[in-house]
Amino acid sequence: MLTLTYLAHALGCALLVNAIPHCVNGLSGQAFQSPFASPPGVGESSPVVNVLWGASNLLVGTLLLCKVGHFTLGINLDTAICAIVALATAVGLAKHFGKVRHQA
Repeated sequence: MLTLTYLAHALGCALLVNAIPHCVNGLSGQAFQSPFASPPGVGESSPVVNVLWGASNLLVGTLLLCKVGHFTLGINLDTAICAIVALATAVGLAKHFGKVRHQA
């Protein structure tokens, strides 16, 4: 069961990181890629869609971290796993969005 808890926490961290670009672009009034655009993840959705998508990522990510198992912030395995997943997600999103947003 501990493995499922770590997986839930990792997914929660990935969702929290994914919420950032959607909320920031939506709140600044910019269209941005989302799973609801055509093609998914490449086409742009409206700012409102991105705010809603970012908010849903925040909600689900927070629930996975706070309600599945016991997450302890500090110098421990929980935090290390989340930090590694957050960094990997951020780098992956930066590569993806950089490629998509700078197509000729």
